[in-house]
Amino acid sequence: MTKAELVAAIAEKAGLTKVQAKDALEGFLETVTDTLKAGDDVRIVGFGTFLPVSRDAGTARNPRTGETVERPASKTARFRVGEGLKTALN
Repeated sequence: MTKAELVAAIAEKAGLTKVQAKDALEGFLETVTDTLKAGDDVRIVGFGTFLPVSRDAGTARNPRTGETVERPASKTARFRVGEGLKTALN
């Protein structure tokens, strides 16, 4: 599902215009991003949890050449599925 398809589905299910649904989705995404940047997690009961994760710097190996390279520290996000979503999928 693309972002445009998601916007259309939200608009249809919530009785909103596509513009309103797009604004709501973008607001949600921006809020989740800002919260993760601040180092906090976002919990949506019954759906799941978005978690910020820090990776330490380290060494990695290029599998093609075997050369060792330094990998810088970085931040990423993970998603942990909630019980409601897990039940709905099974």
